Amino acid sequence: MVAIKLIPHILSWVGIVLILLRGFPERKRVVAVAVGAGFALGVAGTFFLFRSFPGDFSFSLIRDVVGGSFLLLWGIAVASIYRSTVRNFPLSWGERFFASIFFAGVGAFMSGMIAGAISVCRLGTSGGMLMLLILVLVACVLVFESLAIERLLPPSFTVSNSALMAGVVALLLFSSSSILRLDLFSPLSMKVMKFTHDFVHQFFESMLIPDHLFIHIHLWRYIGLLFGKEVGFWGGLIIWFAPAILIALAISFERLPSVAHIRQGAQRRTVVATAIRARRFRLVVPGITILVLAGAGYQSRFPAVEYWDPKPIVISAGPSGEIVIPLKGEVDLKDGKLHKYLFSQGGKEARFFVLMTPTGQLTVDLDACAICKPDGYGQTEGTVLCYYCKTLIPLETVGKPGGCNPVPIHFTEKKDGVYIDGLTLINTWSTTVQTTARVKEGSK
Repeated sequence: MVAIKLIPHILSWVGIVLILLRGFPERKRVVAVAVGAGFALGVAGTFFLFRSFPGDFSFSLIRDVVGGSFLLLWGIAVASIYRSTVRNFPLSWGERFFASIFFAGVGAFMSGMIAGAISVCRLGTSGGMLMLLILVLVACVLVFESLAIERLLPPSFTVSNSALMAGVVALLLFSSSSILRLDLFSPLSMKVMKFTHDFVHQFFESMLIPDHLFIHIHLWRYIGLLFGKEVGFWGGLIIWFAPAILIALAISFERLPSVAHIRQGAQRRTVVATAIRARRFRLVVPGITILVLAGAGYQSRFPAVEYWDPKPIVISAGPSGEIVIPLKGEVDLKDGKLHKYLFSQGGKEARFFVLMTPTGQLTVDLDACAICKPDGYGQTEGTVLCYYCKTLIPLETVGKPGGCNPVPIHFTEKKDGVYIDGLTLINTWSTTVQTTARVKEGSK
């Protein structure tokens, strides 16, 4: 089971090492040592980080580092497309730095360290130092195997600096996307969706468009498309793939060498054909990068994890209008699992759940938030997941208002159970979902 979980990370690791080795063909020994040392340090550092900060802080820190590498890739992609469109552009200090032995060592070391951190996030620290030591040894063996594989590649297969960065970052994103708490694509789509919703809303408010006499009903139907979650998905895809596409275009736009000084036609054709063949080889890594990013997006969209999503238990209030849920009975409210309930009163319904957080506190929350369609939540890997926007909420923050967190409900905990006012629950549910619920086939 552990080996199956690590397959995406093993493939990503081998791919990272191969790209680094081919990207720095004259410094293979430096790259091999640096990437292996970086992996070992990443494993050790993440192990002690999780032991010191067992909550969501460690995951957030590693996710920010991976996100920072993606932002850096964006900058390199823009610079590469600019560089390719300028004739006789001199070799910049940045390009000389990329080709230096210092960058080969530091770049390989940082790549290995991030990969090691992601691997620990996948395995966890329950196996202790022995399991992590085995992980490091396996990674080192794979480095030597990658050296052997790299020698089999044709010499004409070269990797440009920008393509090297794109390939390494894409493989890190692919590896992290298999871990819900490190995934970047779903949060990116959520931010795009929220930005679009807020922008359209503020624009309409400032322009007083809802009261305009010339706005026809069919126009509102098109505008309504901007308020669906599909906007976030497609907008996220554009941001996700743009750097790799820009780098591929930059390589395609590279100017062929000048042959005006060559008198023999056959020699001219040979020089041009060689340059075209080399350019095609340099397009291989950006092409693979696009496929890897697509795989990362798919893993994010359809994660291979099981969600704890129990069927809501129908519950009623007593004569005083108060709901009482026993702490123990058929359901143990303090087992750390999410327990859902459905309450009806006056022709209205409200879904909510009770959860014991890792801090040892019970919390009662609506099965909905204040900003999304009320599709509810599932629980997995130390988080609850909003089914509508795929946002992960750490268990430590459940019970706190704001954002996509479930809306907390006031309750009283006594020795025999949890007490909730039924009318307050119904009113809170109605107030919360009336602006977020949209009529849609298959909605709850």
